[in-house]
Amino acid sequence: MPEGPDSADNRPDERAGERVGERVGTLRICFVSSEAEKAQQALGALKSQYHGVETPEEADVVVALGGDGFMLHTLRALIGTGKPIYGMNRGTVGFLMNEYRTGGLEERLASAQALKLYPLRMRATRVDGTIEEAIAINEVSVFRETRQAAKIDIRVDGVARLNGLVCDGALVATPAGSTAYNLSAHGPIVPLGAGVLALTPISAFRPRRWRGALLPQSAHVDFEIRNTQKRPVSAVADSTEVRDVRHVSIHEDRGIAATIMFDPEHNLEERILKEQFAA
Repeated sequence: MPEGPDSADNRPDERAGERVGERVGTLRICFVSSEAEKAQQALGALKSQYHGVETPEEADVVVALGGDGFMLHTLRALIGTGKPIYGMNRGTVGFLMNEYRTGGLEERLASAQALKLYPLRMRATRVDGTIEEAIAINEVSVFRETRQAAKIDIRVDGVARLNGLVCDGALVATPAGSTAYNLSAHGPIVPLGAGVLALTPISAFRPRRWRGALLPQSAHVDFEIRNTQKRPVSAVADSTEVRDVRHVSIHEDRGIAATIMFDPEHNLEERILKEQFAA
């Protein structure tokens, strides 16, 4: 498949690993962890073995200990700073994490591949007219709040594409997030270099046969909520929820990026590919 104009930005950056490797022995590492007991124990073990710095601002690399939820939190917190984040799994699934080992950390960081992730930017307008913005590494979703199904009009780049979608909700997912909630909602897995976003309905009732769409990464998506009093809807950007919305706009923000690092043998591109062949 021909490469998109920005597909190279979504590939592992071996040079980033080489730059880190030049400083083996003097690498400034900041360890951060979730509140989970396993993560806290790992934090203590690594801090006793390696000399770390106290804050991400002082660090060359941030090592995050926890699960995927904590990794997403860390990526959002450090997005735009240029600080690479290397995760080790002390949670459940750990799709965005590397294997947890205490030994050889500096060597692993030296050979790790860096990947830039561009977030989705959500602008949600509430029924009362107030506006809230948030970013998402995985997806932006809208959900019904009550027993009443949501009724949503969908526009892409200002063009009406689907009017009156009756559903539990809908979402827009990045390639990195396409294996998360998007996959559970029967959306497509999107390779990192594909240059597209996934637009996926959640339990669509009408039209029954609509399964979503693949959109160019430059697309601007608008969800217009109908009958907001009878059919209230929430908007969620990863973990940021805005209730009682009437309009949600979503686009990929290529002005900022989060940098995540993986061991070469378990990079994110390979993990997403494997998911397409999982039983």
